Amino acid sequence: MENTIAVIGAGLIGRAWAMVFARAGWQVRLHDREVAQLDAARAFIAASLEEQAEYGLVAEPALAAARIESVTDLAAALAGVDWVQENLPETLDVKREAFALLDRHAPPDAVLASSTSAIPASQFTEALAGRARCLVAHPVNPPHLVPVVELCGAPWTSPEIIDRALRVYADVGQVPVIVRKEIDGFILNRLQGALLSEAMRLVGEGYVSPEDLDKTVRDGLGLRWSFIGPFATIELNAPGGVADYCARYGGALRRLAEAPAAASVWDAGNVGRVAAALGAPPPRDVLDARTRWRDRRLMALARHKQDQSNVEVKE
Repeated sequence: MENTIAVIGAGLIGRAWAMVFARAGWQVRLHDREVAQLDAARAFIAASLEEQAEYGLVAEPALAAARIESVTDLAAALAGVDWVQENLPETLDVKREAFALLDRHAPPDAVLASSTSAIPASQFTEALAGRARCLVAHPVNPPHLVPVVELCGAPWTSPEIIDRALRVYADVGQVPVIVRKEIDGFILNRLQGALLSEAMRLVGEGYVSPEDLDKTVRDGLGLRWSFIGPFATIELNAPGGVADYCARYGGALRRLAEAPAAASVWDAGNVGRVAAALGAPPPRDVLDARTRWRDRRLMALARHKQDQSNVEVKE
């Protein structure tokens, strides 16, 4: 099994990936050109691993942290690695430049994965000699606590690379899913975008307050969806499966789908109404505190799901 990874970019996603692989026993080279960014990442990682240990998510946090090496030189970070996880800004020019360098300096059998959430691999790997080893491995923030990762190759990505990625991400504790062909936004962001568009419509047009909409997801859909997805939900709500469900509810759902185009909810007028309903954004220190609270709740949920993973479903 591969055991050395270069994590390119030490921002929030990069430092999270470093923890994911270090927890699983990999040697990690965390690369960034800015020493201050690397120092901040090391402090964050050490504190987070200790906190994860309190929830039983990592057995030896100090040992995991010791597996992570800070590297400012790109060629040194890539030397002899088995895997590369790129986490640089979401612009096409940056991705093209980065992958040209990664393809040039990484060992020829190393997989090159991008954490991009919006740019298909075909747009920044076509001209590369090693394009067959490139793919998107799109995580959810924060990846060390939310395990799903979307694997999406370009048309020229080798099937063996996708299979290898499935094994590696599963082995390090993630939940990989395959996006079978390239699509804007991949899968999770398209689902999230559909819900956000409707949320913006419902608040902007005065049907519900932002607080009550959040409650609807947090204490309604979110509870159910934390264990089963929409198709599994259909099976529980209609004994005859999806055809039965659509026969029962398809008419009503079709009417909802035929509502005015969602694009209008992102126009300035509706955005202004939603912003007014929400009020002024919280100050930075409040947001930081909320982020830490969110992460602790995700740790608790991760531990609960871990404890429940072997509980049998009653027939």
